Amino acid sequence: MGKRALLVRHVKNKRDDRLSRCLLALGYELEWCCPANGDRLPRIDGRHQVAIVYGGVESANDCADRPYIRREIDWIARWVSLERPFLGICLGSQLLARALGARVELHPHGLAEVGYALVRPTVAAPGCFDCSQPFYEWHTEGFEVPEHAELIAAGDIFPNQAFRFREHVYGLQFHPEVTPEIIFAWMGEAPEALDHPGAHCRQRQVADIRRFDTRTKLWLERFLSEWLGTGDADGREKGWRAPQAALFR
Repeated sequence: MGKRALLVRHVKNKRDDRLSRCLLALGYELEWCCPANGDRLPRIDGRHQVAIVYGGVESANDCADRPYIRREIDWIARWVSLERPFLGICLGSQLLARALGARVELHPHGLAEVGYALVRPTVAAPGCFDCSQPFYEWHTEGFEVPEHAELIAAGDIFPNQAFRFREHVYGLQFHPEVTPEIIFAWMGEAPEALDHPGAHCRQRQVADIRRFDTRTKLWLERFLSEWLGTGDADGREKGWRAPQAALFR
């Protein structure tokens, strides 16, 4: 059986993002799932070697109003308990943090990150975070670093930008998957986000796309090579168990 990746999105129509392109180039067959649109998350039975959860307009704290958010958190906890490769991006990283028992909260001063922001490696950072680099951001909430996880990248407005749990589980607050086309689409679909305190204006974002997009593409290719090149995707349990989802509110 070939390599198969599960991609969980939160918008009705999937976009041609940079991450899915890279996975196809690496020989992965892609299966898309949108719980927000009524799709059922698949059984964790070995059919998928990798799981990636994208961002969305929801909050990881929307369990009461959006029951599929609770189902995603529970599913992520089960997946991660087997130590299979997992990547959460923006909302996906916040759902991962919740699945590991950490909180997700608004910025204490009401700030947002919308536009490119400098992300700095910490002392625990893997090779792909070997220098500071701007990445695209679009969020108003941030995650705490879960217990037993390592903070591997930091920022100024939201200090927690990326964490790693064990060897193959990553949460990224920023968006390395977006293309210029996706950024322009977001600005067109939700122009009010550019009015949040801390958000960058459209003119600045357009200029920053020209400056930083190629670097983002190269970084993502390197990250995927390092992450998937050493990933243990056989699903063997290593003794750790996800916390009971009922503990989370």
